[in-house]
Amino acid sequence: MYEQLALYIDGNFTRDGERQQQDVINPATGVTIGKLPHATRADLDQALEAAQNAFETWRKSSPLDRSKVLRRVAELARERVDGIARNITMDGGKTLAEAKGEVMGAAEHAEWHAEECRRTYGRVIPPRAPHIRQITVREPVGVCAAFTPWNFPFVLSMRKIAAAIGAGCTLVMKGPEESPSAVVALARLFHDAGLPPGCLNIVWGIPSEVSEYLITSPIVRKVSFTGSIPVGKHLAALAAARMKRITMELGGHSPVLVFEDAEIEKAAQTLAILKMRHAGQVCMAPSRFYVHEKVYDRFLDGLTKALSTLTVGDGLLPDTNMGPLVRERRVHAMETLVSDSVERGAKIIFGGERLKRDGFFFPPTVMTEVSDTAKVMMEEPFGPVVPVARFSDTDDVLRRANSVPYGLASYVFTGSLKTSRYVSSNLEAGMVNINHFGIALAETPMGGVKESGIGSEGGTETFEGYFLTKFISEAS
Repeated sequence: MYEQLALYIDGNFTRDGERQQQDVINPATGVTIGKLPHATRADLDQALEAAQNAFETWRKSSPLDRSKVLRRVAELARERVDGIARNITMDGGKTLAEAKGEVMGAAEHAEWHAEECRRTYGRVIPPRAPHIRQITVREPVGVCAAFTPWNFPFVLSMRKIAAAIGAGCTLVMKGPEESPSAVVALARLFHDAGLPPGCLNIVWGIPSEVSEYLITSPIVRKVSFTGSIPVGKHLAALAAARMKRITMELGGHSPVLVFEDAEIEKAAQTLAILKMRHAGQVCMAPSRFYVHEKVYDRFLDGLTKALSTLTVGDGLLPDTNMGPLVRERRVHAMETLVSDSVERGAKIIFGGERLKRDGFFFPPTVMTEVSDTAKVMMEEPFGPVVPVARFSDTDDVLRRANSVPYGLASYVFTGSLKTSRYVSSNLEAGMVNINHFGIALAETPMGGVKESGIGSEGGTETFEGYFLTKFISEAS
């Protein structure tokens, strides 16, 4: 049975009353599977007040107590993984295996934050004169507003909640209306783990209206957002006008550099899996493929062979390797990118047309000889389209890879230590993967440069946006 959707405010799940409701659709079938209640203005005010009241107590709680809550959340997530994952597949479209992996990964994040929140130390600074004591202490910033996207609703929400709660902050979170079950499930986990009422509040509604109301509230002192660059810029401007702290993990357009000395078959196989995860609807997905001209044809052969083995279908079916796109508009976006690329000289060698079935399906698609001026090379595709271009010179391909305003993730395949070090030092990206996928772990920072964001989530850096540093100088 699909998750019973609700608001979660001051420790209570609320779905009754005369609230506007939104259909939740299964992207594999196009069928409505649930009704999501939108928060009223009174609901938002209640959530903000509850978070503010809870902060006065939670900020003084022991990190050991915060750690216990987060540990219990991790335990409960693992116990309930099957039901949570099934609902993520139903409203988000990803395969059941991917959904289970997301839940289990989020449990690791909760566990890691449970450990790390016990180690948020200050420091002692040697004084310049006798009888002076100088120290810094770290204090929770206050009430946070958090906004999470539909593609990884469970783990990305967990990152924000665990960091805020672990730091002693409280928060009001607006999850994704397209795939809300994961965030409601998270609220149930924290509720059952004993998190005090008001520390976490979940609301839904028209995104622009809810985000503006929360960010402009004087109660909110920190804003965390994961999503598109245009929306992130708007929210950052709202926060900056009020001098509020922000963490922004925005869009990406990850370059892939495959050098002639790479293990070509392994690179092709690895990239096929990475690219088609959640049908390419991943901000860190490899999305612009630059392949050395000497191995170009060989790489294409390996890539298309790997993609040809994938079964596209309903994510709940056991033999499905790739699910649908989240909505019809994403299918139209893929069609636009493909037609634009073809108009500019690209050739389709695999896929290229939407699948004729119920739901929102577009197949893995490979295009060759793609111009650097094509939209797919300049705009985040967020789908299962693979544009492949040739290169011959390292510095030239670095220039091309760095030519867009994105700077989130990047991928390099080479057998040369010299090349890997040179390229990783010169790629304008917050995360560089060499010969594998090794990012987005609980213990590693996730964040971008340029227009792909501000700040990091994960790793020891995760708490930086949730603490104030207070300096105390005392004369005896």
